Amino acid sequence: MKIRKSLLVCFFSIGFLMSYMISLAQLKERPKIGLTLSGGGAKGLAHIGILKAIDSAGLKIDYVTGTSMGSIIGSLYAIGNSGNKIEDIARKTDWNLIFSNQVPLRSFSLEEKNEYGKYALELPFSQGKFTLPSGAIESEELWIKLSEMYFNVSDIKKFNRFKIPFACIATDITNAEAIVQDSGEIVTAVRASMAIPGVFTTVEDKGITLVDGGVIRNFPVSDAIAMGANYTIGSNVTQGLLPKEKLNNPLQILLQIAFLKEDQDNRKQIALTDLYIHHDLTKFSIGGFEKANDIIDTGINKGKLLYPRFKKLADSLNQLYGKRKEENLSTKSIDSVYITGHAVRGLTSISEASFLNSANFKENNKYSIKDLSEIVRRAYATREYQFIHYSLEPLPEGNFGIIFDVEETVSTNAKMGIHYNTFTGISLVANLTSRNLLTPTSKSLITLNVGDNIRAKAEHYQFFGGEKSLVVIPTLQYESFKVNTYRNFKQDGLYRMNYFLGDMKFQLANQRIINTGLGYKFESEGYDPELQSALELKGTDNYSTAYTYLNINTLDRSIYPRKGIRLYGEFGIVFGQDPHLSYSSYGRAITSPDTTNINASNYSRVVFNAESYHSLNDRFTILTQVQGGINFSTGENEFNGFYIGGLNKMYRNQIVFAGLQDATLHAQNVVSGMIGLRSKIWNGVYLIAKTNILLNDFMKNRSISSNPRWVSGSSLTFAYNSLIGPIEFSTMYSVQSKSVQTNVNIGIPF
Repeated sequence: MKIRKSLLVCFFSIGFLMSYMISLAQLKERPKIGLTLSGGGAKGLAHIGILKAIDSAGLKIDYVTGTSMGSIIGSLYAIGNSGNKIEDIARKTDWNLIFSNQVPLRSFSLEEKNEYGKYALELPFSQGKFTLPSGAIESEELWIKLSEMYFNVSDIKKFNRFKIPFACIATDITNAEAIVQDSGEIVTAVRASMAIPGVFTTVEDKGITLVDGGVIRNFPVSDAIAMGANYTIGSNVTQGLLPKEKLNNPLQILLQIAFLKEDQDNRKQIALTDLYIHHDLTKFSIGGFEKANDIIDTGINKGKLLYPRFKKLADSLNQLYGKRKEENLSTKSIDSVYITGHAVRGLTSISEASFLNSANFKENNKYSIKDLSEIVRRAYATREYQFIHYSLEPLPEGNFGIIFDVEETVSTNAKMGIHYNTFTGISLVANLTSRNLLTPTSKSLITLNVGDNIRAKAEHYQFFGGEKSLVVIPTLQYESFKVNTYRNFKQDGLYRMNYFLGDMKFQLANQRIINTGLGYKFESEGYDPELQSALELKGTDNYSTAYTYLNINTLDRSIYPRKGIRLYGEFGIVFGQDPHLSYSSYGRAITSPDTTNINASNYSRVVFNAESYHSLNDRFTILTQVQGGINFSTGENEFNGFYIGGLNKMYRNQIVFAGLQDATLHAQNVVSGMIGLRSKIWNGVYLIAKTNILLNDFMKNRSISSNPRWVSGSSLTFAYNSLIGPIEFSTMYSVQSKSVQTNVNIGIPF
């Protein structure tokens, strides 16, 4: 029965195609074929398989229209890329990066790297109130990627002059009308066509505020006909309205209502297609770019099924009219442009000279597309701009001018995040950052950690020099948090640690990778037992440190980097100590000379941390880390020591160590090494295995310490990179503690 039904369908399709070819044969001129690609987010990548099949069949397309993702795929085809080339672009593109608010971490100066991407929510403060952006995602990286994709047609401002005439659809948000984008900047047109309301920020173009064309016309077949198409091919990746049995909760009903108008227009557009292609992509989501390769493969399989129909149509047209003459301009290959003029639009408080300097742009130079992307990233990485877009204008003698359209960030931003850790408990992390508030070319920050533990920090960055080569950084910090004490790897007590820091650094910045500096800091550290234990410490110590440091960061990401190194090294002289410390056991004072020999002399110290990340492939990354600290002091010196344990850097003088809880061990000198492997299970979800070994108190025997010289441990972490930061659940084991422990970390710490 199924075979008979399939034969009937095939016979009907061939009969319909033959009858249509007879009607086409009656035309005096070769019929024009229009291709329409619908929107649909990640699902739109399935269109690529249709393009590959059309190319293989030798079918020539005369017009291309598209919406949203269909506008990206369609425009790439229209400017002269083959289906195979577009497939290569799509498989190599980091879609999750370009559809985020992130840019590569390497673009930022070291002064900005620690703060970038740290908070889940950022609210600009303008005109006396906090404001919300027109969408969650501006995506500077998307603008950059689109500019790279369309570099070869930078000089073409009318889309009918592409190799295949092209138009895409956006929506005028003020009157809900479809806007046909067929001229101007192709980057702007495509970006507007995919500006999903509430997700992406709106696009201003020619005085109109634009959002995603899918709001009004997600499948613009009628626009291909308006361009002159006699025969239309439509590739649609949307699934239409949900059936009645699936409308079983209020959210689904609201979404159904929201898509009613789109579905009505969709039905009208489908009726206009001569060859309608529907993709069954119900197992994929519009945001499922982690399955981009699977979606592309599904589209390719669909294209293979349609190849005979495309081939039949192409052969019939060639037989009736001969091969089509190529009338439109071919896309020329452009490797670079010579820029002789510029303009910067949108600056209000920042001077044009300052912008050009931060971008490292100079006229009368040749720039490749990679050079121009780097110019934008350099300027954007200052965090002084909400967005930076550029367009190229052809000038006489084959030269170009460049126009930068920018929007400055507001001077003040409030940022918030949530953090939970087994060691610190739950807290709200809030930050207020203001630029040029106290002085020109400066950045001021106040950060608060409110929760089980209280922490506060005030920082000011004062930049000097044309390229901000000298930075003066005063800092004040206060912390008060509870710390468990351990004896022989068993929890033994609890004390409150109070800490105050006053710091002044003079830093030389070199590009965005390395900086060095000198500093002076005053520290006050105090212990106050809250639970009686076998060994209790109580007291304070004030001391000063003059130090020099080296900081290197080449990581590609701030969270779960895949390549690069991060190194910090510090050498200091500690002086001016004023220790007041007493020991007791279960509340009874210990007065032994061996335990009261508190060191108050000056001493030197070294602190270092070196991490490296090496990506084996898309799934696996090797992690290595060497860290340590040495206090070159004599006698007992309980203050300014190193706390060993924990999987996340949470506090000063911490040596992270897989296998032990935070602050399980305390030492005056320690060095450890770690190697690990991170596996990406699927997008944003990881499994991380670490093993490490540690040598502590190797400089001398300490009478108070009962730590073993060698400690080893391992951990296994299940991690998810969420909108609020990493969510990590870990199990740990140390040979010395002989116990399996757990550790939880959610969000990014203070």
